[in-house]
Amino acid sequence: MVGRAFLPTQKVLEFPITALRFEEQIQTILRWAIAHESKTVCVANVHMLMEAYWNPEFACVLRGADLVTPDGMPLVWMMRLLGARYQDRVAGMDILSALCELAQTLDVSVFFVGSQTEILSCMRTRLEQEFPRLKIAAMEPLPFRPLTATEDEALSQKINSSGAGIVFVSLGCPKQEKWMAQHHGKIQAVMIGLGGVFPVYAGIHKRAPRLVRDLGFEWLYRWVQEPRRLWNRYTKTIPPFIWLAFKQLLTSSSFSTPFHIRERYLGWRVE
Repeated sequence: MVGRAFLPTQKVLEFPITALRFEEQIQTILRWAIAHESKTVCVANVHMLMEAYWNPEFACVLRGADLVTPDGMPLVWMMRLLGARYQDRVAGMDILSALCELAQTLDVSVFFVGSQTEILSCMRTRLEQEFPRLKIAAMEPLPFRPLTATEDEALSQKINSSGAGIVFVSLGCPKQEKWMAQHHGKIQAVMIGLGGVFPVYAGIHKRAPRLVRDLGFEWLYRWVQEPRRLWNRYTKTIPPFIWLAFKQLLTSSSFSTPFHIRERYLGWRVE
């Protein structure tokens, strides 16, 4: 079994982010999925790191994840400055597409948890068009209220009995990360928190153009689409992140520590 301790990481605001290229992270997830290992994958951005910085309980959840991808470009830039020179962005939408593309050729079925019935229906239509051989084990919307113990146990059993190797979770941050942590060891699949990816993939919201994403302004593109919902989040998290990141860079002893332990476990590869 491959645990999180074997993955190279770079700390950003004292939180370890997995320091692997995009393809290597996808290959790692697929390796776990094929073996039906119970793993949690957090797709991190500025919002997630600041939630963890302010909330000790959530900080433990983030530090305990098996893999933490750098979704936001600010995290990628920080990692590059601090030593992971060739770090890619590993964003939720790209994770979904890459995994579905490879899963259909590797006979790995996928399970979708969270969001709303209408959104899941739109996602299924697009998935069937783009990945016709993908095995969708099930799509399970969840109520806004917490599940009862009986309901939660039934859901876990449904996921495990479906044979799914990957579970895409959309409950919003930090709820989805806490849910995955609570089900670590109970659900025999790789759980990946994708947050707002579901409505974007379903066509409810638009994804920013490539240039906007590469420049690190995807947050602004999303803000224009959902100003009321995102105003408070961005004004609360972006300024303190910039300050804390600046402090970390000033106190860092080195900006170019290379990672040589990648080959330690990447001898196995799925095609």
